[in-house]
Amino acid sequence: MAAKFDKTKLVSFFLRIGLATVFLYAGIAAVMNPEAWIGFIPAWIQDFFPGKVILFTHATFNVILSMWLLSGKKIFYASFLAGGILLSIIIFNLGSLDIVFRDAAIFFSAAAAAVLHYKEAK
Repeated sequence: MAAKFDKTKLVSFFLRIGLATVFLYAGIAAVMNPEAWIGFIPAWIQDFFPGKVILFTHATFNVILSMWLLSGKKIFYASFLAGGILLSIIIFNLGSLDIVFRDAAIFFSAAAAAVLHYKEAK
C-alpha cells in the first residue's frame, strides 16, 4: 500500500525553500556588494552604528536564518522571525516602496509558513 501523500509537508517545503533563497541571496549579495545594499539601512540607525557593521551583521543573520529555515527545525519560530524582519524592512523603507513592494509577498509567505506550523510551537 502506498504511503499517503502529505500536501502540508510539500507546501511547507516550498515556502521554506522560497524564504531561504531570499534570505541567502540577500546575505551573500550584501557582503559581495555592500555599496548596493547600504542605502537600505535607515539613516537614523547609521547614526548609532556604522552602516557596514550593521550590513555585515544583518547579512550574517540572513544566512543563518536561511539555514534555519532549510533545517526544518522549529519552523514556526524561524518563519515568525523572517516575517518580523520583512515587516520591519517594509515599514522602515516605505519611501522606497517601488523596491520593497516585493517584500510584502515574501512577508505573507513567511506568515503562511508560521501559520502552517503554529501547532508545533505549542
